[in-house]
Amino acid sequence: MTKNKQFKQLLEQPNTFLLPGAYDGMTARMIEEFGFPAIYATGAGISNAQLGWADVGLTAVTEIADVVARMSDVTNVPIVVDGDTGFGNALNLMRTVKQLERAGASAIQFEDQVAPKKCGHFGGKQVISKQEMVNKIKAAVDTRQAEDLSIIARTDALAIYGMEEAIDRANAYKEAGADVIFVEAPTTVEQLTQITAQVPDIPHIINMVEGGSTPLVSLEEAEKMGFQIMLCANTVLRSAIKGIQQSLGILQQDKSQENIHEFICTWEERQELFKLKQIKQWEKQYLEFDVLEEARKR
Repeated sequence: MTKNKQFKQLLEQPNTFLLPGAYDGMTARMIEEFGFPAIYATGAGISNAQLGWADVGLTAVTEIADVVARMSDVTNVPIVVDGDTGFGNALNLMRTVKQLERAGASAIQFEDQVAPKKCGHFGGKQVISKQEMVNKIKAAVDTRQAEDLSIIARTDALAIYGMEEAIDRANAYKEAGADVIFVEAPTTVEQLTQITAQVPDIPHIINMVEGGSTPLVSLEEAEKMGFQIMLCANTVLRSAIKGIQQSLGILQQDKSQENIHEFICTWEERQELFKLKQIKQWEKQYLEFDVLEEARKR
């Protein structure tokens, strides 16, 4: 089964599923190995980890596509890609769809912020008109090469114009052909339940940002509210930051690695994760040969 079809099946199943965010090949591989059914290529995480800057629209589509291609090379589950605003107008978005689909995306998320965008839980956001975003969604649907590539439409209008406008936009984006709806940054449980009730018959994403605008709920609670996907976009990134800070703190304080072992993986765990055994098998299969025999043949 293709990755695209795997993702479509996840959308059609009755149960809500967790979607953790990855920012490179290593974290993508780890998410798959822990048994999660799909991976989210987080725009914020890629900006933080690859550029060293906050999520304020500094990444280029080529940088996102490069990371997604590396993720796709080492995993076998669907990848949902944060396509930001499409990196411009509808024509820019069309090129973005092609690039990310080639890179290995099974679903691409686009939002209605003005470019350059900001993290959905930052202040000072602006959104384009509803009609411009409707046209961008239609362009994405018309541009995708595979009909089963999912298009996710996100609106950031709630924080700017309120719930009524966000619901209106979500329904308009659904009618434009989006496969999944994502209303960003609701601030109460009441708003969460209102979203799924007033935009029916389509899968919804709930975005769980630790310390963000939306109250944290469990997977079971998200399912009861009618959400199909529980996105945890940067939990992995933030846990990595914490672990690195702890290790560097010990190294700085002790000037030794003697007390660092409980904060790092073992040598064996590292090589297992990065498939050293598989590489050795390939070396034996493809690189080992009889040098003297080869010389005689020449």
